[in-house]
Amino acid sequence: MTRGIPLVVDLDGTLTPTDTLVESVVRLIRTSPLNLLRLPFWLLKGRAGFKEAVAMHVSIPPESLPYRGPLLDYLREEKEKGRPLVLATAAHQSIAEGVSRHLGLFDQVLASRSDHNLKGSAKLQAIRDKVGETFVYAGDSRADLPIWRSAEAAILVGVAPETAAEVRGDTPIEREFPAERVNLAVWLRALRVHQWTKNLLLLVPLLTAFSFLDVSKLVAIGLAFLSFSFAASATYMMNDLWDLDNDRAHPRKCKRPFASATLPILRGVTVAGLALGLACVMALAVSRGFFLMLLLYLVLTSAYSWVLKAYVLVDVLMLSILYTLRILAGSVAIGVVTSSWLLAFSAFMFLSLALIKRCAELVSLAQRGGHVVRGRDYRVSDLSVLWPLGVGAALSSVVVFGLFISAPETVSHYAAPQMLWMVAMGLIYWLARLWIKTSRGEMHEDPVIYAVKDIGSRIAVVYMVAVTLLARFMPLDFLS
Repeated sequence: MTRGIPLVVDLDGTLTPTDTLVESVVRLIRTSPLNLLRLPFWLLKGRAGFKEAVAMHVSIPPESLPYRGPLLDYLREEKEKGRPLVLATAAHQSIAEGVSRHLGLFDQVLASRSDHNLKGSAKLQAIRDKVGETFVYAGDSRADLPIWRSAEAAILVGVAPETAAEVRGDTPIEREFPAERVNLAVWLRALRVHQWTKNLLLLVPLLTAFSFLDVSKLVAIGLAFLSFSFAASATYMMNDLWDLDNDRAHPRKCKRPFASATLPILRGVTVAGLALGLACVMALAVSRGFFLMLLLYLVLTSAYSWVLKAYVLVDVLMLSILYTLRILAGSVAIGVVTSSWLLAFSAFMFLSLALIKRCAELVSLAQRGGHVVRGRDYRVSDLSVLWPLGVGAALSSVVVFGLFISAPETVSHYAAPQMLWMVAMGLIYWLARLWIKTSRGEMHEDPVIYAVKDIGSRIAVVYMVAVTLLARFMPLDFLS
């Protein structure tokens, strides 16, 4: 029986599935990227000195950390029974004490200080000095093996199977809390593979030039699509790491793999780096010009993620530019000139879609009783301005499309350009449908993803593509 025996609990990887030191470094870099230059010098101080230096410059709000719910419930039950609870961690003392105050569960805190890194055998010695020889230990990694061997019983939290088998051979098991299984689906969510649909915009120049039977252009645009998709996944992952606090405060985004700490931060950085490297190799295989377009996309999307998305209206304008840039990149990939009509149409339409995205977030926030979007300079009261601005941008795109129909270059490229007015009607229906769905609170946070899933939108898009093809190849006197 272990009832009444002090229960010593680890923090990183155990009580919280994340690594507080890594999160602290991410916060430090987010505060100022120049802090990257300080890190090598701090590492020269040793692990304890490094943690002290980081803690002096940045702190982690304990309420922002993800915690293992089942383990917390067990600790609360044991606390109610009068069992002594001790938090023993290699994390810095300021972090450990903050977590202890926030949870209100622990009778004692043992943590790293400026001159002492509390890990492995050092942690075991501290436990013996402060708690005694009789204790139960809850941990998660191989570094905890010396402590488990000296404990009366072990609590295994997300422990690897081979480590768990080793512990069972030496120590009785009081409880076991398995980690959430990380499978391919989790990684696909982290990579945001569903967002790759946005990169289908790269195909627009191929379609508008009616070059979809040119094999060389098809190969080039295929590589271009994969290049932009891997680059987008890399930026999405880094953005998720950059935006951990805001995501954790969001009712839905808190379930993202990095916000929930289902995936380790360092592993995410590694995968993002590999995806980015693969994207660059593919871009160079297309052409040097396309590689430069990819670099421009990375610069702009990084500026958006790190700085510009916090400014009202600047963020939606940048999203519009990023969407339009994909079309330009597609033109460079296949070596065709992009029509100024297409660029003007794209700028207005994507501005409307970006405003739909913001309005959908504000409508959802209003339904939850909120008023201000965390991490962005938007308020529910802004809807009175954003609604007409977004609908106006949508109608402007239709007007540009109408002017395009009458342009000499259209008349020369289409057998029946008058049929394109039917496309304009479909465009009005589709954009109006998106805005109506937004006003009803039915819009997904991303209108492009919503359009892919929405049956009405799919029908409208197929209709517009079909009519465009007819206008290109079928003269009006065909039906006479």
